[in-house]
Amino acid sequence: MSKPFRLWYRVEHSGASRSATASGRGTGQCDTKTIMTRRQAGKSGGGKAPTRGSSGRSYRGDAGLTRQPKKMRGRKPSSQRWLTRQLNDPFVAEAKSRGFRSRAALKLEQMDDRYKLLKPGMAIVDLGCAPGGWLQIAADRCKLGSSGAKLVGIDLLETDVLDGVEIFVGDMTEPEMLDRVRTAVGGRAHGVMSDLAAATTGHRPTDHLRTTALLEAALDFALEVLIEDGFFIAKCFRGGAERSVLEILQANFATVRHVKPAASRQESVESYVLATGFHGRGGWTGQGADEDEGAVPPPEGGFSPI
Repeated sequence: MSKPFRLWYRVEHSGASRSATASGRGTGQCDTKTIMTRRQAGKSGGGKAPTRGSSGRSYRGDAGLTRQPKKMRGRKPSSQRWLTRQLNDPFVAEAKSRGFRSRAALKLEQMDDRYKLLKPGMAIVDLGCAPGGWLQIAADRCKLGSSGAKLVGIDLLETDVLDGVEIFVGDMTEPEMLDRVRTAVGGRAHGVMSDLAAATTGHRPTDHLRTTALLEAALDFALEVLIEDGFFIAKCFRGGAERSVLEILQANFATVRHVKPAASRQESVESYVLATGFHGRGGWTGQGADEDEGAVPPPEGGFSPI
């Protein structure tokens, strides 16, 4: 052992021993690993705070989100948060591994697993279909191409072609576009699906009203094209659909419920209103809905997950 090294070791060793003895953690024993750890911490200005606890949970800003996007410079904080959630979302990973166009496909899959909405040979309309995740699930479960099923979608955005599906690019609130959709599906449909949501403003009451307006437009179309015992499913924001809309649903369908699939982020304000057993006796006014059997409000504690 060289003289400089012996001198360094003696100084470091004696200092560590005194520190350990003073704190009551030892009696002068200190191994080389402890010494080197303290030296490294000194060089880095005290060392980095641990990023994980004993349970493995992350201590980073977004609790539990342990993977961070590589290129974040120049992005808005909201974009950074969204990218981080996407990178750490198990449903995003599952959707990608199964070839779905979006994680939204898993939402419809989970709701259909529970309520058995889609059946071979059905005619289905998807309002707000881009990027096509719901169309993929419906095409598979309705056996599109081998059972006489029809599947029609419409969205303001371009949607990649899906074999056997007729897709329109346009505004579903315009009567002429809905006429084209109605003609394509053959005039009548077994189900109308809507994953429509207005562009959010960050002001929740405004976002709720704007999305409810789209819900009303989708319901108006559904009342025109659904056959007996058809179903309607549409996105709404937390707080549920407006009572007037729920009254119309209750007056025209046998069962109305709010659902929130597991693939929908728990912190998200979105949920879905699901109406089954269409009979159409209530019309758009909602008259005839029994007050005791009226619209189903969302539970106070939130929506029951699937």
